[in-house]
Amino acid sequence: MLEINTVLVKVASRCNINCSYCYVYNMGDMQWASMPKHISHATIVALSKNLKALADAQGRRFAVVLHGGEPLLLGYKKLSYLLLSLRKILSADYYPLSIQTNGICITDDILDLCSEHRVSLSVSIDGPQNVNDRHRIDHLGRGTYARIIRGIQKLRDHLDSEFLYAGILSVIDPESDPSEVYSSLKDLDAPSIDFLYRDGNHTELPPGKKTVRSTEYGQWLVALLGAYLADPNPPRIRFLDDMIKLVLGGYGTKEGLGFTDYGIIIIDTDGSISKNDTLKSSYNGADRFSQPCSIHAHNLVDILDSPEFSEYHALQRPTASSCLSCPELKVCGGGMPLHRWSKQNGYDNPSVYCADQMILISQVRHQIGLITGEKLEYERPSC
Repeated sequence: MLEINTVLVKVASRCNINCSYCYVYNMGDMQWASMPKHISHATIVALSKNLKALADAQGRRFAVVLHGGEPLLLGYKKLSYLLLSLRKILSADYYPLSIQTNGICITDDILDLCSEHRVSLSVSIDGPQNVNDRHRIDHLGRGTYARIIRGIQKLRDHLDSEFLYAGILSVIDPESDPSEVYSSLKDLDAPSIDFLYRDGNHTELPPGKKTVRSTEYGQWLVALLGAYLADPNPPRIRFLDDMIKLVLGGYGTKEGLGFTDYGIIIIDTDGSISKNDTLKSSYNGADRFSQPCSIHAHNLVDILDSPEFSEYHALQRPTASSCLSCPELKVCGGGMPLHRWSKQNGYDNPSVYCADQMILISQVRHQIGLITGEKLEYERPSC
């Protein structure tokens, strides 16, 4: 049986904001509209039963991430029932639970509840107000920055903030100033910042990327790297930290870099089980198994032992000949599967961010070389 690292539970299928780049609501897949707005008590019971069986069968820890939509739309009462149910079968000292939120619904009561059950929170924000409010808007087209900051401030002020405040998740806007974004996010005292490429592929290029070979995102990340390395007291930036470790011959912790395998499964509000839902941005239904399956009728352990899950798991490794012959494959890892998609070749392509990755890796090698005195650069073959 392939092992699971992360069970991502969609506890709310709706969102209180409407980010323009969201793969769930604004990239053509309408599956969310047929889902219950919130996870039910019956689905929580089935989820707990399945996770207990998974924990017993696997014998290794896995993380549970509460996601959405906006997971805090679940409300205090049902969230309390969910966390109590999960903690009955997943001990706090071995199984991390976390919530990915836009921060707007954070309250003192919610934070007290999360503290009680040892559940950390990461908040999504894309930078200073002028950057964040370009794309992270509400359903009336209004910016969300001020409301997010209020939620983050509550998180920072809580007595248990050192545990509760896990970090910030930020989607890259290549038209923004990387130094300004870095400075604004660092000022929020986040212990870590995770930067994400925007969703896109060879058929539908990511916003802000002119061609497959253009390097708007790579140049942005190189500038971010400069600000990061110049900071004597930086927060952790997982994307950059992983790349530096991989260049030095170590291992990464982030999906889409290096050769570490990740087992990710999604549970939706109705209990249906699917693959990594970021695959939605490839084509409608890309995240679904060929036969519908649900925690109400199936065992997670059996699904993880199926040929179709093995095939999905194998998508992490690139198959394009240009990737397999690339000297930087051990660092780049071929990127995220959703970024390799094209209507013509399916996932048999290098990442649409290949050129961006290469200039960033080259700069990381250059910076390490300046410190160590060694030349760590490759001559990159053409994609």
